[in-house]
Amino acid sequence: MPDIADDPVHLLKQLIACPSVTPEAAGALDVLDRALSAIGFSVTRLRFEGDGSYPVDNLFAVRGNSGRRLLFAGHTDVVPPGDPANWTGDPFTPREADGKLYGRGAADMKSGIAAFVAATAAIPDDAGTIMLAITNDEEADAINGTDKLMEWAEAQQHHFDFAIVGEPSSASLLGDSIKIGRRGSLSGTITVAGTQGHVAYPDKANNPLPALARIVTALDTVIDNGTAHFPATNLEVTSIDVGNAISNVIPAAGTIKFNIRYNDLWTPDTLADWVRGRVAGVDAAGATVTFAVAGIPSRSFLSPLSGDVDSLADTIASVTGRRPEFSTGGGTSDARFIAQYGPVVECGLVGPSMHKADEHIAIADLIGLTDIYRAFMVRFFGVSI
Repeated sequence: MPDIADDPVHLLKQLIACPSVTPEAAGALDVLDRALSAIGFSVTRLRFEGDGSYPVDNLFAVRGNSGRRLLFAGHTDVVPPGDPANWTGDPFTPREADGKLYGRGAADMKSGIAAFVAATAAIPDDAGTIMLAITNDEEADAINGTDKLMEWAEAQQHHFDFAIVGEPSSASLLGDSIKIGRRGSLSGTITVAGTQGHVAYPDKANNPLPALARIVTALDTVIDNGTAHFPATNLEVTSIDVGNAISNVIPAAGTIKFNIRYNDLWTPDTLADWVRGRVAGVDAAGATVTFAVAGIPSRSFLSPLSGDVDSLADTIASVTGRRPEFSTGGGTSDARFIAQYGPVVECGLVGPSMHKADEHIAIADLIGLTDIYRAFMVRFFGVSI
């Protein structure tokens, strides 16, 4: 068995050594291409571009063409390391110390990819169909990555029965939590346009700030009380700006920026309508108020609880001695794109160090995650190894 494929530590080190800051793959997909080809996968490289974003290289690999169909998804891109002086060593030189492996992407989420590839190396070729959808654009725009990769896979008839995203899903101990859904995210900008003027002559101006304040107050309310699997939707105002550094001038306009993290009671359209309704109920005192959704909203999703979810939970319990909690917390992930095509959960390592200086994982956890993936595939495909 090729060393690079069946040894998750070796493979993770090779991936960390690739400085794949979004959207530069920097050789990371080449490493995976070689590892997957060596264990019988057919690998397709896809480059998507356009839609106002940068070009992105992606990888889709498949082994088998019958039986149950399992998809694993993840990303090789990482956030910038920041000031290298804050790191103990070079961010892209993997370093072992005290049972930990350090490097940018160690936790988020090259470790998940390395563990899954190593786990797959032990599964018989004829067990069923295994697919990997790997992008290099999860940490930034996420326009020419998983969304288009899954659309392409659907067109190629690469359907799946169950999917796992290898994002860090554990809170403090390996396997203590898996994510069965995610809240959606919608950002917006509200502009209030009044009339600029001298503060000594307020009758000749129309100050937009009182209307801005009333709108902020109107938005600061209970949106819902949550659902069975999700917390309450929350709206956070992140900026109020009039661009005015002078104390004797009434500003011409001001803006409010906000973000809403929402549950499965809402869609982007119904939530935008809710915002419009709250704004319409405010006395603008003659000012002009406009609202626009900023960027592309992320939809919420909840995967159906099923025998496969239970099987994954049972597998985790058999490896760690703890049955995981089912969570929908945290931010967004590429699972939101995969959920449009079939059931998906997130199952990966502990993630507190992700995006930080000296990002790291426990090597024992990497081995444990590999064991979880391998044992789950044995159950999923009904094979023995």
